[in-house]
Amino acid sequence: MKSTVEQLSPTRVRINVEVPFEELKPDFDRAYKALAKQVRIPGFRPGKAPAKLLEARLGRGAILEQVVNDVLPGRYSEAVTTSEIKVIGQPEIEITKIEDGQELAFSAEVDVRPEISLPSYDDIEVTVDAFTVEDSDIDEQLQSLRQRFGTLTGVERAVQNGDFISIDLSATVDGEEVADAATSGLSHEVGSGQLIEGLDEAVIGLSAGESAEFTSNLVAGEHAGKESVIKVTVQSVKERELPEADDEFAQLASEFDTLDELKDDLKGRVERTKKVEQAGEIRDKVLETLLDKVEVPLPEAVVQAEIDAVTHDAVHGFDHDEARLAEALEAQGSSREEFDKDTKEAAEKSVKTQLLLDAIAEAEDTQVGQEELTERILFQSQRYGLSPEQFIQQVQQAGQLGAIFADVRRGKALAGVVGRVKVTDSEGNAVDTAEMFGAPEDSDDIIDAVTSSDDTETEAATAE
Repeated sequence: MKSTVEQLSPTRVRINVEVPFEELKPDFDRAYKALAKQVRIPGFRPGKAPAKLLEARLGRGAILEQVVNDVLPGRYSEAVTTSEIKVIGQPEIEITKIEDGQELAFSAEVDVRPEISLPSYDDIEVTVDAFTVEDSDIDEQLQSLRQRFGTLTGVERAVQNGDFISIDLSATVDGEEVADAATSGLSHEVGSGQLIEGLDEAVIGLSAGESAEFTSNLVAGEHAGKESVIKVTVQSVKERELPEADDEFAQLASEFDTLDELKDDLKGRVERTKKVEQAGEIRDKVLETLLDKVEVPLPEAVVQAEIDAVTHDAVHGFDHDEARLAEALEAQGSSREEFDKDTKEAAEKSVKTQLLLDAIAEAEDTQVGQEELTERILFQSQRYGLSPEQFIQQVQQAGQLGAIFADVRRGKALAGVVGRVKVTDSEGNAVDTAEMFGAPEDSDDIIDAVTSSDDTETEAATAE
């Protein structure tokens, strides 16, 4: 077999392949053997009919077509391996010549990873926000812990912010009742903003048994995105009574004997959380700097595949009704044109980021161990509320195990770069990235924050 590569653009090539027919003899033998088992010819047992009789019965053209279809994937893969190009996505294959008994020739156009010139990481400098642990941060954590151990007590008064209420809801659109928007006995924390926009403002001041109406856009169902008149009726009002913040509470809510010990522990948690946030900011700023410094040619087909996936998911949420999607966007103060523009920009950035990090990982020979891959799978399964076994099964069925591997590798590559750049905080202090990215004791959360990349999956992600 002979193959050559034509560079059509920085991100696309054409592979030309020529296969002499003598190399196809094993493929013809397999085709004849398979067809002999399927075709009944009088006088011969299944699988024993000679090739000449099979050709006479089926025609040489049919057999040739099956052989060609069978050999194309393997010969294409062989040509890719021989040429050492790094393909992305699926090829467009065209048979250019079939001379029976002489030669089979075909071409394959496919996107490839572009050559990327990487900068010196030692010259990169970024500045991130400084952080301190304030008393108010500890008080906020303590308040949250007290709320977890609080008790709800019914009250005979009007609704206030922070109350827990039981409500009935109904909605109308253009004067017609929306059946799937009606509910009763729904529990809600006033001020949480977790339900319909405008609900919290409407219920404050109401007493049990009283109702109010307000307008808001429905977020789901047949009328998603449409303005509706919503009626809310308060059934009951409860307030949360919090336990006193003292040593007794510390013993109840933690393993500590005193409130001071509990506060010290909360201070450490706040500090770790702020370090995670700072580590994420460092990662993001280093990545943005790299994206600004490096020219990355974008494969059009890969970007378009990303755009198509996002658009499909958006339209799918409205039962593939383009008009309803446009209405929902308009209700949000946007438009389909803006949606398409934003989607394209996001897809281009996503693909550019992945190609850049893949180039860094290759240049740095970044390796991913089984333990690291397992940790990411466990992390992702918890995020989606699935057992590791369920998550792995879904990932394998979707063919996305390679995408998870690529994400881990990219995260490690970026973490390696971050450890080599100069980082200062907004107060001019040097930030020790080695402490964050070197996996010191009790810093697992920081490493997760740094190595976790976006879940957006593109053809570039599955190129591995």
